[in-house]
Amino acid sequence: MLNGYLNPAGFYLRAAIYFAIWFLLVYLLSKWSKEQNRPPVRDNSNRFKAVAGPGIILYAFTISFAAIDWVMSLDPSWISTIYGLLFVAGELIAALSFAVVIERILYRYKPMSLLLRPEFVHDHGKFMLTFIMVWAYFSFSQWLIIWAGNLPAEITWYMRRLHGGWGWVGLFLVIFHFAVPFGILLSRPFKRDITKLVWLATWMLFARYVDLFWLVEPNFSTTFTVTWADLLIPFGMGGLWIAYFCRNLASMPLLPAYDVYAKQVLEPGHE
Repeated sequence: MLNGYLNPAGFYLRAAIYFAIWFLLVYLLSKWSKEQNRPPVRDNSNRFKAVAGPGIILYAFTISFAAIDWVMSLDPSWISTIYGLLFVAGELIAALSFAVVIERILYRYKPMSLLLRPEFVHDHGKFMLTFIMVWAYFSFSQWLIIWAGNLPAEITWYMRRLHGGWGWVGLFLVIFHFAVPFGILLSRPFKRDITKLVWLATWMLFARYVDLFWLVEPNFSTTFTVTWADLLIPFGMGGLWIAYFCRNLASMPLLPAYDVYAKQVLEPGHE
């Protein structure tokens, strides 16, 4: 069964399908968004809804299978049906945290300084709290099911991550990826203050890196080890992505002036 799935041809074919779906979604949503930067006024709401709804479902499925292909297959003797959802929840945390960081940077400029009201920041803080709890729920559910089953083929994955110094990394994640952020985000004033929330969002991006490191690295080393590749490759690839993101951000207005809802946003009392 494994040989029929984990083979080079299938691996590359599935990867091509994943990237094709992701690039198609990015292309369509970006194309229609850019149209709203030029006259005349366009209402692309139905287009966005038609693509975004199924697109979320497609993305959840493809990122789950990608996580199985690219990460879980590093230990082909071990399986977990909830494994892909760990990555889905983790990416949601990272995306929201990154959005908060960018919001704080843009908050110094108009029109973001006028549009980013405390209730919007509060919503983003609530979403962060929600997905931190979802990540913790998925992580605990996987551990509890494997612990209750007590099968040798399953517990080896946790045995590698609870010994040789890796257990301290797991404890770090329990405390600083879940418990501390969870406690902080229970505060309503904290969630409404972008200058405070951005610090937690920055920390969560680092915590996401630690979580991915804990998922991947024990497959290659039974003792806690950090190599130059563990630092240079993620930050190098992340740096290239951020540079591309900033280039695109600088090339477009912060507010789509020809969106049908632009006036409602700019003049909420006169829509």
